[in-house]
Amino acid sequence: MGASSLRDRVKQLVPTQVTDRIKEQLVDYGVRTSDRRPLPDFLIIGTKRGGTTSLWNYLIQHPLVPRLYPAWNTKASHYFEENWSRGEAWYRSHFPTVKQRTALEKRHGGPVRVGEAAPLYMFHPLGAERVAALLPEVRLIVLLRDPVERAYSHWKERRTHGIEPLSFADALAAEDERTAGERERLIAEPDHFSEAYDWYTYRARGRYLEHLQPWLDRFDRGQLLFLPSEDLYRDARGTYRRTLDFLGLPAHDLPDFKVYNDRRSAPLEPELRAELTEYYRPHNAALRERLGLDLADWSDVAA
Repeated sequence: MGASSLRDRVKQLVPTQVTDRIKEQLVDYGVRTSDRRPLPDFLIIGTKRGGTTSLWNYLIQHPLVPRLYPAWNTKASHYFEENWSRGEAWYRSHFPTVKQRTALEKRHGGPVRVGEAAPLYMFHPLGAERVAALLPEVRLIVLLRDPVERAYSHWKERRTHGIEPLSFADALAAEDERTAGERERLIAEPDHFSEAYDWYTYRARGRYLEHLQPWLDRFDRGQLLFLPSEDLYRDARGTYRRTLDFLGLPAHDLPDFKVYNDRRSAPLEPELRAELTEYYRPHNAALRERLGLDLADWSDVAA
């Protein structure tokens, strides 16, 4: 029986309340030992629907990039947006201990690099400020996808999850009304989390420079790696190698580069594509100039 089949069988045999109790105990242990758990070395901060899940899964296949602490079967803590009120000890509970890191370094020749992938970090109005205060030396990985394709993919994800009842055109039209005042409230109420701001910001999230500026203001340029998502899709192996080099990790090849969270669907309607392409044109131009990126695959250039 394979490992995945065995996990499925255990889930069937062990009552949910038992597994929940075990997880609670693991979380409690993680918090109680938080002083032995160093903060992360890197964060993948964006963008949503830009390949963050794929890149994360490639990285944790490297022998020197451990997964998050077993209590957390996830790629992110969401600490700097949704779980800010839980505090630093809770955040540290997600990561391996010094002893665990040292054991990996001895086994594989070090250095260990620990991180998480949370694409809402880049977009949250307090994300950069919070990360800079706690992790001033952290390395930041930013995947940037053609904002037209990103917006459409974002909508498809919400639609698939049963959260989005509107057509893409109607959702774009309703975005301002649905999210009105949410950004301001996130700033005014530090413990507030806005589902609408996460779910329905199809157009707004593609104004990348607007959301990256606070990060550029607070971190040295050498701490940021900008990766066009199209490069990851076209040459996952090369993008993976570039990321390892940025993190100071030794080369490590993977047998394959499976695409995670891919959603096939009908193509975007030409009228909507044209409208979004024109909308993003000045934003993309400013981004290219500020970051010195080519981004030749994006709609405003390809058109």
